[in-house]
Amino acid sequence: MSLVERIKQAIPRQGGGSADADRLVARVDGLRRFVRAAEEHVPEEQLVTARTVIDRAGERLALSRAHTVVALAGATGSGKSSLFNAISKFQLSRVGVRRPTTGVAHACVWGPAGAGPLLDWLGVPPSRRFNRESALDGEDEAALRGLVLLDLPDFDSIEAQHRMEVDRLLRLVDLVVWVLDPQKYADRVVHQQYLANFQRHRDVTVVVLNQADRLNRADSQRLVADLQRLLEADGLGGVPAFATSAKGQPGLATLRATLERAVADRQSSLRRLAGDVSEAVAGLEPIVAVDTGGGERISRDTVDRLAGSLSAAAGVPIVVEATERTYRHRATGSLGWPVARWIRRLRPDPLRRLHLPSKPLPTPSATSLPESTAAQKAAVTLASREVAQHAGAGLPEPWPEAVMKASRSRVDDVPDALDVAVASADLGMARKPVWWRLVGALQWLGAATALAGLVWLAVRAVFAFLGLPNLDGPQVGRLPLATVLLGGGLLFGLLLAVVVRPVVGIAARRARSRAERRLRDAIAEVAATHIVAPVREVLRSYDDAREALRAARD
Repeated sequence: MSLVERIKQAIPRQGGGSADADRLVARVDGLRRFVRAAEEHVPEEQLVTARTVIDRAGERLALSRAHTVVALAGATGSGKSSLFNAISKFQLSRVGVRRPTTGVAHACVWGPAGAGPLLDWLGVPPSRRFNRESALDGEDEAALRGLVLLDLPDFDSIEAQHRMEVDRLLRLVDLVVWVLDPQKYADRVVHQQYLANFQRHRDVTVVVLNQADRLNRADSQRLVADLQRLLEADGLGGVPAFATSAKGQPGLATLRATLERAVADRQSSLRRLAGDVSEAVAGLEPIVAVDTGGGERISRDTVDRLAGSLSAAAGVPIVVEATERTYRHRATGSLGWPVARWIRRLRPDPLRRLHLPSKPLPTPSATSLPESTAAQKAAVTLASREVAQHAGAGLPEPWPEAVMKASRSRVDDVPDALDVAVASADLGMARKPVWWRLVGALQWLGAATALAGLVWLAVRAVFAFLGLPNLDGPQVGRLPLATVLLGGGLLFGLLLAVVVRPVVGIAARRARSRAERRLRDAIAEVAATHIVAPVREVLRSYDDAREALRAARD
């Protein structure tokens, strides 16, 4: 059964009960969502109380819907055991004045069966459990059916184990009746160490000035008034406080009526859990005290500086320089004279020397870029720290440290990610421009013309050497056509190379700019994935935790 169902079934479906249950469900769920959002970033010791409250809510309401657990707590000699016996009308708890009397709680159960698991959870030994009602009582004890009354050990016991048992049970019971005696009702121990800590449990706290039968009426009223003043100072103003006694006047009537109301409305367990949630929330509020407004806490300029530092560390300046030189190299290989092209192709271009492909590969291989220098690594560290500092500025502890830790969480993966980003970036060098093909064709035409003239002149020289008839061809002015073809082809190629050189320079610089832009985009993705994203995840956790705690408040 879920916690929601347990809480809703823990009270009767009448009056405003279900609304209280629904509210408690929402608050406990908010506390759970807070823990889930904060557990990876907040020290565990700060979440222990919240986890305990969440677990306790489910455990307590799973055990019994029909019982209200009330504890009588007091110091040695306060008479709480006498009250316990007087309410139960049996001598169930041994009364004594020596310290300590007992180190375990006694339990008296009225009414329906089924309190066993609840008492097991409370840790009350079977030998200290008593069932109050019997057939002889008839309906005399009907008003208290469902009451589980505990007589706790003395909270001022000289035995540390007894005090620990009291503290443990005080965290579990539904309602606490503090039993004070006229001589020690103002004792600092009970007020500072106990009552003052029950401010958020005022709805399940009752204080009685016991042994009032030893006082006259005027003294009793005066002491009760002074007790109420002290409770006001403890932050418990308005908590029921009255005189009582196990024998004589004023007796048990007021206390018994208080217990009967607690049993009848069956709200004490919910009120106790609500107080536990409020106490847990109060302890957690400083952790998420700052309202971020849900805005972006990482500025674009900060991310740009981070990307710039990563670009330098990744060797982007070297790659863009190599891209420009590679463009010139390949342009010369496509636009120059065919013979020059063949010679140039014997030398690898700068990108190939860096093991950078002309086009993105499905599985990029490692590059030959030089390793980042110490200065570049330091710049990356400073830039990532700046991101964390900007993001965590103003947040309460421990979130700034959590943000800083997140910014470094994937730093070991950054070098490989940068290498992959550079190797897989599309530098725009995979295809030859169309105008390269056109100019290259013209160069081939010029080269073919010059070659035709050269061959013609060579044939004429051979004929002349062998004494054969001269092969005089057409004349262009005073120059043979062969000479014109040779000279014209060479001159055409030279002039074409001169004309396209500035064009190649402009295109190479554009290729450099394009490569730099694409590389920076790839590097920015690495920055976003490995540094900025973990930081933003922590900030989202902070906002989620703050919203969850808001839902868990009163």
